[in-house]
Amino acid sequence: MIVSKNDILNVRRKIDWDYYIEKVRPIVDRVRQEGDNALIDFTMQFDGVKQKYLRVPKDEIDRAYDLVDDETIDALETAKENIERFHSITAVDRDIKIDFGDCILGKKYTPIENVGVYIPGGRASYPSTALMAGIPAKIAGVRRLIACTPPDEKGKIKPLTLVACDLAGFDEIYAVGGAQAIAGMAYGTETIKPVEKIVGPGNVYVTAAKLLVQKDVAIDMPAGPSEILVIADENANPEFIAFDCLAQLEHDPMALAIVLTPSKDLAEKVDRIAQAEGVNLNLENLKICVVKSIDEAIEISNRIAPEHLSIVCRNAERYLDKIEHAGSVFVGEYSPVACGDYASGTNHILPTSGHARVYSGLSVETFMKHVTYQILTKSALNRIAEAVVRLAKAEGLPFHAKSVELRLREE
Repeated sequence: MIVSKNDILNVRRKIDWDYYIEKVRPIVDRVRQEGDNALIDFTMQFDGVKQKYLRVPKDEIDRAYDLVDDETIDALETAKENIERFHSITAVDRDIKIDFGDCILGKKYTPIENVGVYIPGGRASYPSTALMAGIPAKIAGVRRLIACTPPDEKGKIKPLTLVACDLAGFDEIYAVGGAQAIAGMAYGTETIKPVEKIVGPGNVYVTAAKLLVQKDVAIDMPAGPSEILVIADENANPEFIAFDCLAQLEHDPMALAIVLTPSKDLAEKVDRIAQAEGVNLNLENLKICVVKSIDEAIEISNRIAPEHLSIVCRNAERYLDKIEHAGSVFVGEYSPVACGDYASGTNHILPTSGHARVYSGLSVETFMKHVTYQILTKSALNRIAEAVVRLAKAEGLPFHAKSVELRLREE
């Protein structure tokens, strides 16, 4: 659908999170109260599935390797290698120790001990998400890493997802999805021990549940439903662009695809191809706009802050420095978003709905926290004591001041 610039600026999906949070609140509350029984009941209610188990048995994980063809396992191994390489290189030692002579100041990083990952299912299974979340978590040093993912129609987890979880190093895998899975990881049940942080993408109900429980556990970011914004000039291949958009729309009926181009001809070709090929998708959420220039397109993109930004134009790389807000950027016609989804090495768990203005995509840092420290000599204390005492007294905290003054009196 070709629309105006104003339509594009207003297209940013304003999800009423309060509405969805209230929808999932009874689910979260019941899981807190009833534990496993609530998980089982909700799985039957929402998915129509009678579960074979909550925690996937080890022998079923082992058996999964026999049920997945070798070529697909090789593909997972390739993706794992690239994700591991990128995240390992970007996870260089961040510990800092600065010696100022009479005092030492520093910062040391430590991993979060217990992390839960939501791996979407339902419309499709996402073994790639297991790799994207599990690999950086293990690089960070997470001690206990668990996964929750919806069971299939037989009440079990798809073998490909089990293989991916095993390759990524998950310690526990649970056959439960939706808002109830988020509640189970946040508060624990008879079977699931609670975690300290929950990460991973999901539909609006999963995301709403994450937003609801974040008062008690940490979360990575609001991640879902998916979206793409493409900036393209007259040299771009309209078929490439159309299928990049369709690829995002097939994730979810609420997924969003935007194309900004100064070429009316390209806009019409992309629209025509998408309408012909995407008959089973929600093409109402494909928005194409003819803009004045690539620079104007970048300005609009920075206001929208898309999850995925694709720049397909002559000398595309030179525009990268102008991008301020985006989850992940795909530069040039041979950098489709699908490669980032699976195997180029960067992460596909990214902020959506404009949250890229303040959130970053998932990385090793997602699973770490830092502790600062200081080692002061007496001369260092003497050097700053007057300022500390004066400020403490100005704030009306006499014992703060006294704790310093006592040390100054020591011989």
